[in-house]
Amino acid sequence: MTRIICFDIETTGLDYKNGDRCIEIGAVELLDGKLTGNNFHEYVNPEGKIIPAESYMVHKISNAFLEDKPTMAVVAPKFLEYIGDSPIVAHNGLEFDFPFMNWELDKLKLPNIPREQMLDSMVIARNRVYGPKSNTLDSLAKWFGISLATRADAHGALIDAEILAHVYQELENTAPVKDIHEIMDEQHSAFLQTPKIGNDFPKRSFPIPEDELKIHDEFMDKLLNPTK
Repeated sequence: MTRIICFDIETTGLDYKNGDRCIEIGAVELLDGKLTGNNFHEYVNPEGKIIPAESYMVHKISNAFLEDKPTMAVVAPKFLEYIGDSPIVAHNGLEFDFPFMNWELDKLKLPNIPREQMLDSMVIARNRVYGPKSNTLDSLAKWFGISLATRADAHGALIDAEILAHVYQELENTAPVKDIHEIMDEQHSAFLQTPKIGNDFPKRSFPIPEDELKIHDEFMDKLLNPTK
């Protein structure tokens, strides 16, 4: 069976190099393309890192709420055990989720998520979807008709991981967009098979029905001789 993990994180901010921390991890399991309900979800104590107002407005997770939650030292080993060696999908993951998570793992001297396990659904979407104006998770969900009702009030790692899983299912069932050069080559081949050059094309005629020709002649006669 093919096992895929779709995951998302919420953080205190966007810059782990300046001390931002992961505060929520959500992951869902797909087996042979179907959601199993075997999910992973943990809130993480940021160990003193203050959540700024702008971040709170996105995910509505406060420092007070996280006071009694486990630290990353407790959560990370369980997360690594959950994902195992399965491919892991994250949206814009190569730019954000994977490096952020690996930074947290580095701090604990734990194994990183290897590059060969990483799948970025945003990169996949760029090669498979023409419709939406952007390849954000929201845009793709709307394009595929996936409900966003669960995140109406705030983002959440598990909520977004579930939405991502549905988007990924659709992407897997969408044929890759052909390279523009490949399309042009195909069109050129078709052109050569029926070239639009030379003088040996079959003659085409479109005879006018007698009744329509009579109406036309009468109209033109009135137009050219208005006083007649």
